[in-house]
Amino acid sequence: MLRKFKTISLAIGIAAFSVTGCNDDFVNTQPLDQVSGTAVWSDAALAEAFVTGIYAGLGQGGFNEQQLASLTDETIFTHPGRNITTITEARSNPADPGWINETLEFNNMYLRIRACNLALSNLAKPNFPNTNKIVERLIGEAKFLRAYYYHQLVRYYGGVPLIDRPYELGEADYLVTRNTMEECINFIVKDCDDAAAALKGVSMAKGRANEAAALALKSRILLYAASDLYDAATAKSKSSTHAAYANSALLGYVNGTRAERWTKARDAAKAVLDLTSYGYMLNLTAPVSKEEGSTNYNNIAMSRNGGERDVIFSRSFINEKQEAGGQQGLYNGPNGYHNWAGNTPVSLLVDDYEMMDGTKFSWTDPAKAANPYANRDPRFYASILYDGAPWKPRTADVAAKDPANQIQTGSYEVMNGSTKTVIPGLDTRKSSVEDWNGSYTGYYMRKFIDPNPAIVDQNTYQQIPWPFFRYTEAALNYAEACIELGQDAEALLWLNRIRFRAGMPAITGTGAALRERYRNERRIELVFEEHRYHDARRWMIAPTTLGRKANGITITGTLKPGKTVSLYKYDPTNYDYTYKVTEIDPGKENRTWADKMYYLPIHRDEMNRNNKLVQNPGY
Repeated sequence: MLRKFKTISLAIGIAAFSVTGCNDDFVNTQPLDQVSGTAVWSDAALAEAFVTGIYAGLGQGGFNEQQLASLTDETIFTHPGRNITTITEARSNPADPGWINETLEFNNMYLRIRACNLALSNLAKPNFPNTNKIVERLIGEAKFLRAYYYHQLVRYYGGVPLIDRPYELGEADYLVTRNTMEECINFIVKDCDDAAAALKGVSMAKGRANEAAALALKSRILLYAASDLYDAATAKSKSSTHAAYANSALLGYVNGTRAERWTKARDAAKAVLDLTSYGYMLNLTAPVSKEEGSTNYNNIAMSRNGGERDVIFSRSFINEKQEAGGQQGLYNGPNGYHNWAGNTPVSLLVDDYEMMDGTKFSWTDPAKAANPYANRDPRFYASILYDGAPWKPRTADVAAKDPANQIQTGSYEVMNGSTKTVIPGLDTRKSSVEDWNGSYTGYYMRKFIDPNPAIVDQNTYQQIPWPFFRYTEAALNYAEACIELGQDAEALLWLNRIRFRAGMPAITGTGAALRERYRNERRIELVFEEHRYHDARRWMIAPTTLGRKANGITITGTLKPGKTVSLYKYDPTNYDYTYKVTEIDPGKENRTWADKMYYLPIHRDEMNRNNKLVQNPGY
């Protein structure tokens, strides 16, 4: 069949040549589905389209079906066969690194970096008029994107080869060594500085890089640079795997002081905080009410009602273009709503939400254990769907089973005539509705899912943007750097502004105690935003956080004496509820930690292509 196909193709080619072979214009015909490089860089609109195309490397932001949260102690991924457990069970190796999405995969990042280099090379001497300084703007965008893609590579793999020009055909050597961590950080910072200068004062369309985005990226990478994992001596003292590695400079700084790096991180974060066009309700001097706190936090997650002022750089989605990033309701919502329950919160996360008075939640406190979802941090109610939580109206085929529209993740007694029976909740793995999509943990993600009842998650795409950078992240970066520099009062000022907006009381403390409060505050405020994976690693607390066994909640509702409920709904006047935290079955996921996981392995194929590369420790 293949031979026949080739024969037919050859015949068609010969016939075509016999018809057009004497026409000299035939060989000069331009393809109708492509634009030549010369044409692109001779036309401002085409040059802008080229730079716009580089943004494709951002993918869906963090709104993938599998989310980075499920590599952490935030969530667990429900469905099998996605290679997530390769990472969470520390089985990564160069032949099988595990689940790595397109926004951090080696080839894809360097594909985008090459596009940036092509743009920068051609924009250095543009062949079109520099109307309204379009050249400077496009250079600024290209440098921001190159910095972003390199920051992705560095925070997953350590020092990587720095390529700052487009390679051409026929070069003597295409092989290159890895640059040091310090060289990579310096390169990213310079691109951020250049981008910020080029974009300063330029009004940019939503979703395009601007000065603030460049400064926010600089703040993040310098915060990482000051952290434990990025300091070679500290990393060696905390990890025997790193201590045995002969190429320390690839993974961390071997020169300079941490105080110098923390100072740079503080100043970079402050530069973002000084941008007066951003920030949302961070001027409060006392906590708002519980209801206002949840509303404020939800406004930021939804990027609306003023909350959009907290978002510096984002990836937007519209219904007219049905993209995966608009399906968070479908991916993560409860199975009782015909959703897929993909990334479900674990009890480790839920238990870290404080009480309204700022004290820790504890299962050893009988009062708290009897009613664990009462009087918690208002951000909890905007982030987590739990048993008894009010949610959207059920779909038509389920509505009669739950007219109260409450999440059901337990098992409950009801009366069937005169007989008492136990029924599973609609949002469990024993539900009458898509049980295979039920949560293993007893919780569901609430944050980033549009609460509008008109949006039926399994059929309708939502329009919630993914926040790459938030003003609040910069505020937290600033607070962290201040703590590490001993400037506790300044750190508390910003931490308490964030807490007041959420309806939480002020915190106090100094030194190590303040550091721990800060880290929990960052965990809660930035939950599901792809920070925990990097934070736990750069702080080198992964063995006691990411390495913990994932767990969930088992809930039982028992009818009170004399009560005769035939259609269940959450109601403490009718039921006594018991709650038990249980570990996830090891057959589903058996989390563990190995220090090699502080960085991912460079894939075997990349190592085979380039014999100058050095592999990361532990692989």
